[in-house]
Order: sequence, then structure tokens, then C-alpha cells
Amino acid sequence: MEKAKDSENTKKKELVKNQSSSKLSVHNKEVSEESSPESDQEEELAERGRQDQSDLPPEYWQIQKLVKYLKGGNQTATIIALCSMRDFNLAQEACQFAIRDVGGLEVLINLLDTEDIKCKIGSLQILKEISKNPYIRRSIADLGGLQTMVKILTEQDKDLRCLAAETIANVAKFKRARKVVRQNNGIRMLVGLLESVKANLQHAANDHKGIKTPGHHGYSQVELAKDIEIARCGASALWSLSKSKKNKHEMRRSGVIPLLATLLKSPHESICIPVVGTLQECASEASYRLAIRTEGMIIDLVENLRSSNEELQMHCANAIFKCAEDKDTRDLIRKYQGLDPLVKLLSNRENKPLLAAATGAIWKCSISKENVKRFQELKAIESLVALLSDPTEEVLINTVGALAECAQEPENRASTRKSGGISPLVNLLTGTNNQLLVNTCKALAQCAQDPDNISIIERMDGVRLLWSLLKNPNPRVQASAAWAICPCIKNIRDSGETVRNFVGGLELIVSLLKSNDIEVLASVCSAIAEIAKDEENLAVITDHGVVPMLASLTNTNDDILRKNLTEAIAQCCKWGKNRQLFGSHDAVAPLVKYLKSPNTGVHASTAKALHQLSKNPANCIVMHENGVVRLLLGMVGSTDEVLQENSAGCISYIRRLALANEKARNA
Repeated sequence: MEKAKDSENTKKKELVKNQSSSKLSVHNKEVSEESSPESDQEEELAERGRQDQSDLPPEYWQIQKLVKYLKGGNQTATIIALCSMRDFNLAQEACQFAIRDVGGLEVLINLLDTEDIKCKIGSLQILKEISKNPYIRRSIADLGGLQTMVKILTEQDKDLRCLAAETIANVAKFKRARKVVRQNNGIRMLVGLLESVKANLQHAANDHKGIKTPGHHGYSQVELAKDIEIARCGASALWSLSKSKKNKHEMRRSGVIPLLATLLKSPHESICIPVVGTLQECASEASYRLAIRTEGMIIDLVENLRSSNEELQMHCANAIFKCAEDKDTRDLIRKYQGLDPLVKLLSNRENKPLLAAATGAIWKCSISKENVKRFQELKAIESLVALLSDPTEEVLINTVGALAECAQEPENRASTRKSGGISPLVNLLTGTNNQLLVNTCKALAQCAQDPDNISIIERMDGVRLLWSLLKNPNPRVQASAAWAICPCIKNIRDSGETVRNFVGGLELIVSLLKSNDIEVLASVCSAIAEIAKDEENLAVITDHGVVPMLASLTNTNDDILRKNLTEAIAQCCKWGKNRQLFGSHDAVAPLVKYLKSPNTGVHASTAKALHQLSKNPANCIVMHENGVVRLLLGMVGSTDEVLQENSAGCISYIRRLALANEKARNA
């Protein structure tokens, strides 16, 4: 008998040991998947054991004995067993798995269906603690615990509702659990839970500000504390649920937005944190961003940036990061003086999540030029450059993104250089994170417009590094690298020779004209337009077949591509028989249609290309047949001198050909 028991214990120990080795990697996997909650991989995670220990602790066996009392005891014994179980450290994995391994979870969930409130509360208090474990919460979902907890949300007892909401918040960390809550009407019930305490909390907030509310006589601190806890737990549950897109839509339909707007004004940080967390998740949807702005929540987010609570500051900054995609919101943030506290947060170098949130918010806010001016006044450029040495990837991505936006102003390009920012930016080109590479290329594209900056970029071999990124398989990286190459070629001395020195460089950039990505095509055409200004390089890219490849792109409706494509065609016409080649590849007729575009930038570049092409008589005939003269006549009177000159030049060549034909006919 003893031998059998020893054998069983040995098996348990071996199982625990084998299962624990991959626990850390699985935990990390769960965290990453919660950031992309619709992934199905989390559903496939197998059950895992507790941490590796040479011996099971005595608590493991003691808790298992208590679970047996739960299974077979009367009401009094059940309550005593629940209370005794709570005396253990339920945050310890050994205790959590002890409950699970002997069927304790089933018992605890069954107790939620009893009529005894004390049993329900005791059970939920334990489930609330152990459900923080990612493997336990999956077991709770498998056993149907969520459905029962959702029903408890309608109970009269506040403590019971509060515990149910908090446990739901813990369990709903993965896709399947969030779906179960939604399908069982849990979202509407949670919104109703918040609605039930809204009025009392609103009165309490007014009392805190010294505002007397008519008809409200106040209520006890005990009741207030309970309502605060209900609001915190309800908002926490919605926060967990809001990681699902369908849940966000259901929350909006359930009327959560005005509720969140009210709760955001609460003086209690414990409420504000999950409320802002929910807003931060939902702000990925345009409808929520609009609601956050129209419901007057931006001023509260800005106000909470000045809080002493770093977690609240972080969530507010993250919410602003997402909401600042919209111009009106960026203007409001500036109006409510929200840029100042964001810059102040950059001094907190130790709290990386807060630093990432602050730099992200600054990045999006700096899309507006008015905000960039304020950042200049606050010396934000210098603070951002100092962060280029930060080892945290997310901080770097946001910091470089902010510098890229700020560097659109010439004085900020100089500030970036004077603060020592050009060298670290060039060094970041050797990284592997695609978003960081995209932002770095954008920043260097702006900085390269300054002659003093371009000399540093050239000295550090930055152009070669940018060119090497054209081989990156990610189209966004390819496009941003090509855009950055353009000002480099334009401003570097002897850029033609520099480009020729890149082995296979010209062939590589021409080959990208086969890409299916519009942004890549537009950026490469822009780069080719600069490359083709050097006669030797133009001869080389012609040999690589640039003319037929450019001609094949002419049937496009994208104005950005049209503009850069016609710039490239105009430059490529200046070599050998390229004008004739463009005509033979049917590139002329589609260009005439570009003149009907509402984009005036397209008109100027198209007129330039047509002017060059019109130097070939066959092309003039095609243009005339497609009605180019009437379109160009309207542009001869343009205030744009380039457009005016090229339009007149093209008409002149067509007119000369017509006169020559008429003269020949009359001879």
C-alpha cells in the first residue's frame, strides 16, 4: 500500500518537473498574444504544472485535504474549509495547482450555484486569487465557470457582484473566455453594473470638489468604498474584454462610452486606471476616438498625466498615443496644455513602459506643426535625442518616429545634429525591427535635406546602409529606404559616382519596379528620377531595362505614383533613344489622362514628361490624337512656372510638327 503511494507521489513529482521547464516561455507567449487578442494560438496551449521543486511543499497536501472537506462536508464545514483555504498563500503556484489537481476547481465553481451567499463569496475570493494563473483560468473557462459568474453580476449583494466582476477580469485574458462572456450577455451586465453606481460616484466626485448636488444627502463611507470597488472591478472586467474587436462593438452598443466619460472624472485613481486602460484598448477604433473627443474626455486624460501615479500616467499617455491619430484631438491636447507633461515624462528613464507611452504620445502629437513648435520651446528634441541610446525597442521606435516628424522643420534638423542625433540614427539602420527601420529612414530622409547633416550621413556610410535596406523583404522598409535615398543623392557631392560605387546597386533599384506595392513603386520612381540626373547612371539603368519597366506602370490611378513616375520618365527621356522607346511601349497616351487629375503636383510633373516626350515626332502624333493640346492650353496660364513652361514647350513641339506636315503637304 505504502509502495503504491510512494510510486504515485514520484509520478506527480516527475510530471510537475517535466511540465515546469516550458512554463516561462508559455507565459511570455500569453503576454504577447494578449496584445493581439484574436490569435488562436493561446487556445492551443496545453496545461502546465507548477514551478520545479525537488519536493512538493506541505501546503500542497494540506490544501488537498481541505478540498476533500469541501466535497463531503456540510454547509458549516464548507465555510470553515473555504476560510482555512484563504489562509494559505494562494499566489503560490503549489497552492493553486493543489486545488486543481484534486478537482477543487469543480467544487468551487459548483458552490457558485448554491443559495448561500457566504459560500459564494468564499468561493469567489479563492477563484479571484488563483485565476491570476494563466493555466488555472483556462481550466475555469473549460468548467463553465464564466457563465455562472456572469449570472452573479445581477445579484443584489454588492460584495458578490464585485468579486464576480474581478474574477471575470482575471479569466478573460484569452480569446475564448472573452467570447464566452460576450455570448452570455456579460458585457451588458457589466455596463449595467457600472450604471448602478454611476450616480453615487458622480455625487461623491462633486462633493470632493466642493460642489453641492441638489437632492443628494450623501451616504456612508462604507457604501462609498463599496461603490468605488464595484466601479473598479467592473471597469477592470471591461478592460480585459476590450481586447476583442467584437467586444468593443458590443460595449459601444451597450452604452459604455458616456459611463467611462463620467468615471474618468473620478478623483479615485483605482477607478481611473481601469477606465483609462479600457479607453486605451478601444481607441484603436475610429468610432471610439471620435467619442473620446466629443464626450470631453481629452481634458481628463491630460489632467491625469499630471497624476503622481505612474501607472495612471502610462495608460493616459497610451490613450493619447492612439487618439492623437486625429488632428482635432491633437489640437485639443495642445489647447489643454497636454504637451508639457508629456515632455516632462521623458525624464523618467527608469520606468520603461511609461517612457514608451510618453514617447509614443509625443510622436503622434508631433504630426501637427503647431505642436512641433511647442515641443521646440520645451527643448523636446534634445530630450528625444538623448533617448536614442535607450536599449528598449519600443522606446526607440517612438522616439525616432517623433524625431522624424519634428525634423520636417529646418531648425529641428539642426537641433538634432547639434544634440548628436545623426550618428545614432545612422547606427540604427543596422537593426532588424521593421518599424524601427521605417521610422529611422523617415528621420534620415528629413535630416538629409540639411547640408551639414548629409556630410555626417555620408561619412558614416549611411547612404550605403540605406541602399542595403532595399533588399529587405518588407515593402514598408523598402519604400522608406528609397524615400530616404532621394535627398541623399540630391545633396551629396559627386552623388553619381557614389551611387555607381555600390556593387549591383543600380540593378537592385531598377528591379524594385517589379514590386506590387504602390508605395515602393512611387519611392523607387522618385529615387530613379534623382539617379537619372547623372548621365552615366542614366545609361546604366537604361541598359538594365528601366524604360519598359516605367512604361508598364503608366496605367495607374494613384496620384503619388503618377507624380513620381512622370518625374522619372522626364529624366530618363534625356538618354539615347529613350523617348522613342517610351512611345513604342505605349507610355504616351496614358500620361495625357494624368492632366485630368485634381492633383496640381501631378500636372507639373506630367507636363515635364510630356515636354520631353514631345521631342519625338511619333509621340507628338499620339499626344495630339489623345487631346493633349486642349488640356495643356488651360495650363499655360498657370501660376506654376514649371507647369507653364513645360506646357508651352510641349504645345510648341506639336505645333512645329503640324506646320512641318502642312508645309510638306503644300510643297
